[in-house]
Amino acid sequence: MNSLFTRHLLPQATDLLDAFPAVVMQGARQVGKSTLAAMVAEGRPHVSVSFDDDDVRESAKLDPRAFVRQAGEGLLVIDEVQRSPEILLAIKSAIDADRSPGRFLLTGSSDLLRLSRSPDSLAGRAVTLDLHGLSQGEIRGEAEDFARWVRAADGSLAGSRPGWPREAYIDAVMKGGYPEIQRLAERHHRTWFDSYLDRLLTRDVGDVSRGLSTDRLAAVLRLVAANQGGELVQARLADELSMPRSGVSAYLAALSTMYLTHDLPPWRANLTKREVGRRKVSVADSGLATRLTRLRAAQLAQVRSAEVLGAQLEAFVVAQLLAQRGWSAEDFEVFHFRDRDGLEVDVVMEFDDGRVFLLEVKASSTLRADHSKGIRALAERLGPRFLGGAVLGLIPESRQLAERIWGLPVSALWEHP
Repeated sequence: MNSLFTRHLLPQATDLLDAFPAVVMQGARQVGKSTLAAMVAEGRPHVSVSFDDDDVRESAKLDPRAFVRQAGEGLLVIDEVQRSPEILLAIKSAIDADRSPGRFLLTGSSDLLRLSRSPDSLAGRAVTLDLHGLSQGEIRGEAEDFARWVRAADGSLAGSRPGWPREAYIDAVMKGGYPEIQRLAERHHRTWFDSYLDRLLTRDVGDVSRGLSTDRLAAVLRLVAANQGGELVQARLADELSMPRSGVSAYLAALSTMYLTHDLPPWRANLTKREVGRRKVSVADSGLATRLTRLRAAQLAQVRSAEVLGAQLEAFVVAQLLAQRGWSAEDFEVFHFRDRDGLEVDVVMEFDDGRVFLLEVKASSTLRADHSKGIRALAERLGPRFLGGAVLGLIPESRQLAERIWGLPVSALWEHP
């Protein structure tokens, strides 16, 4: 396996740096931000520093104006900028004095806009790129853009490659998207995940909030993993943790700020007055989620674990779409839908022109008519806005289920024409 993975966001990151004074690249620890930043900076005059280095942070505090000018007319790359966000004021001043593109490339393992210690947002001066873990296409060195495919297919989704065997999907879910995991022997995966989480929660949480308990943060994360892909009921979490709901909110916000979880908001299209407004929350990396819940591949392979595998697959599909959104040729948002009458659709992809593609995810190798029930019902309400739909399952090949509705292998998300 290659020592470095080609990231599909590289062209976008390079293009943005050619157009704007500053680019902020954000994502969880160990998803490859530093490596991607080095790829973007390659071939440019640049200076790279990291705020993980105590001496570098101290130098920035002593003379921030001189610190941000050390690259001259070249590019200054600052890694893990959330560890000393005070530097943003000096960067703001430097950009106001010279708005030339390609001056600063900042990486952060926390969302700078949500950090209470951030003195400035760099609004109008910087643009942000969210970097997720490796997508399945990136792992396999293949281009992928599911949204573009379904938009161009005009209702006909034939032509995807044969689906994977069940064991291959389980392996992909268990590994997740951290680059380091892809290179490690399976026997070391659990050790890596445990060490990663321990170091993250004991060290990096201080960059997000000074008043959070590491133990409680870990407990909230484990409860989210146990309900992977499920709707968030804060009152239930509060009861299980014997905490006030306000306290649970603070811990959930911290996990999201650290990019350890992602939200799937409810879709509200005014199609019915009985829509349910709870968001779904998942651990962002499927491998970390399975480790938090102590799931083993052998467990997920058992027929009686189909519901558990289904929840993991649904969150896995959402993570793939969120990653692809960064480089897709189409602008789209991702939601879920449920109303009080029980109508549900796992994933709603809404494009910028208002058209909608619907997805159901099933951990089944046989598709039944009722698997597309939610898609068909919502399609009737959508009318001309309905672009199409698909039931993603563990099936060997694609087949049409109804007009503009297809059964597809889950792997069609990253292996399509």
